[in-house]
Amino acid sequence: MEGYTTSVTPTSSGSSDRSSSHPAVILSPCAACKILRRRCVEKCVLAPYFPPTEPLKFTIAHRVFGASNIIKLLQELPEEQRADAVNSMVYEAHARLRDPIYGCTGAICHLQKQISDLQAELAKAQAEILNMQCQNANLCEQLSCKSQMATQNNIVEENCLTQSSLPYYNYNDNSAFSFDDQANLGVSWDPLWT
Repeated sequence: MEGYTTSVTPTSSGSSDRSSSHPAVILSPCAACKILRRRCVEKCVLAPYFPPTEPLKFTIAHRVFGASNIIKLLQELPEEQRADAVNSMVYEAHARLRDPIYGCTGAICHLQKQISDLQAELAKAQAEILNMQCQNANLCEQLSCKSQMATQNNIVEENCLTQSSLPYYNYNDNSAFSFDDQANLGVSWDPLWT
């Protein structure tokens, strides 16, 4: 019995009736048949998708689409697509009740606007990151140039210091250096000709 949901309730144990030894089975119609106040038949099209535990699901879909339209739609679809169709109808009915003019379209437009706004924010953030990277590269280049200039300045200063520490010789003055000074310098000259 497909259209009904079964629930088992035990009967009182004090009864002498022969059927009382077995629990009584109470069949409950689907939520759609309950709301429509009709008998739920064995092959009820609505029973698998609107169980008795979820009456609000059918109430919302019925309010927007009507029971006859829901039944027609489900009968036209293959069984493997019916559950998705019911979920879609219930979702759209919720959206239509929240926004009677636009329904799902209003929600879709709102989400698309959010996506567009977020994409614009993302593009702006990416542009700022690129700008900061360029600034960082320029700063690094400037620091590198300054460091190279400082290194070159240090080399020039060291060269100047080295040159200033060397003794100054006046090459025009012959008296400044004589061969007698060779002994003082500790240099021995070997004769070049033998």
